[in-house]
Amino acid sequence: MNEYYRHFRNGKLYRFVTFATIEATGEEAVVYQAMYGDHRYWIRPRANFFEEVEYDGKMVPRFQKVENAGE
Repeated sequence: MNEYYRHFRNGKLYRFVTFATIEATGEEAVVYQAMYGDHRYWIRPRANFFEEVEYDGKMVPRFQKVENAGE
């Protein structure tokens, strides 16, 4: 699955890799990869990844899905 998301604040592109489980808490998480620099992998709780945050006085997705970014 090639899904790409753009971060609300830095505008950088990330590729969704998979869902995972945080061992210590059992919480579901998202594994994603930076599409810039060293292409580092990151893990963030699923609820946090998909939540809306306030930015410039309005609510926006923390990560906005980008259609056709990997094509």
